[in-house]
Amino acid sequence: MKEHGVMTGEPKIRTGRPQFTGITTYDDPQGRFAFRHPWGWHRSELEGRDGVIVRPEADDQATYFAVAVTPLEVSVVAADLPTLREGFEAGLGELADVEVEAADDQTYNDIVKIERTFTFTEDGQRRKRRIWAMHADKWQFLVAYQGSTVEEYHYWLPMGNYCFTAFTLPQALWFATDPELRGGPPADGDPANP
Repeated sequence: MKEHGVMTGEPKIRTGRPQFTGITTYDDPQGRFAFRHPWGWHRSELEGRDGVIVRPEADDQATYFAVAVTPLEVSVVAADLPTLREGFEAGLGELADVEVEAADDQTYNDIVKIERTFTFTEDGQRRKRRIWAMHADKWQFLVAYQGSTVEEYHYWLPMGNYCFTAFTLPQALWFATDPELRGGPPADGDPANP
């Protein structure tokens, strides 16, 4: 089947919604993050990156929830949001046929989160992905939920959303990004406004 000139393959016939039958927690061995996911999902390390990936079905490698962690050379602060957004948008622009459906950028003290939901073409398939590029102190966390097709994205969305909701950073990282605890100016950059 072709849609917008892209092979979409034979869609899986699904009835109802996926069922939560149990939950498990992934704790990063280095203590940098944690999240919960359905216990029947297949977990493995990311190939070529530091992080983890979980998949609802072993035979569908392109439907997943994943977290990749990259150390940074400098600490990120809230004022870096415009620069980080520019780089993130440039990276998105390299994806084939990318169409951004939703965008949300936020700062929490000096944690910067850039969020996008978009569709794009990969390996002849139209895919859908929601991603956070979260920068906390000297770490970048790429947190992504993707469906191998737009339909698979929506089918597994309740579980993908649960993984996002259950994603946590350690308290030490929250404290490290609080300008008042570090003795720096407030996140908005106004030293007169504590």
